[in-house]
Amino acid sequence: MADTMKLEIVTPEDKIYSDDVNMVTLPAKEGQMGIFPNHVPLMTQVAAGEILAQKGSEQQYLAVGEGFVQITADKISVLTDMAVTEDNIDEAKAEEAKKRAEARLQEKLSDEELATVKAALAHSIAQLSVKRRKRIS
Repeated sequence: MADTMKLEIVTPEDKIYSDDVNMVTLPAKEGQMGIFPNHVPLMTQVAAGEILAQKGSEQQYLAVGEGFVQITADKISVLTDMAVTEDNIDEAKAEEAKKRAEARLQEKLSDEELATVKAALAHSIAQLSVKRRKRIS
């Protein structure tokens, strides 16, 4: 029985993360999911938020946007519109993007514009949450 599984996180631009991990927590549409090796096969939607990849005693957090995840006994494949590692998050830019999105929500927007602004807001909030996590812990 394996004690690791491959986690791959891919955006349309690049493969953001690929490593063997012991456990993954991710934000699914149904709620937070904890995944260990030998998980039952599953495919579901990912919500914007934080992914925690645990490898031994190391924990790495990544901010992700909406997408899909396919889980098998030995692999987790996440396809998302945005994924950023903690080290690559610019807190000031994320805060500014959040403020811009919140201001835009006060405007009269088409359904398409509203969806775009809400996605931008969710991306910013996820990035800020990951970046500020260590200060809270």
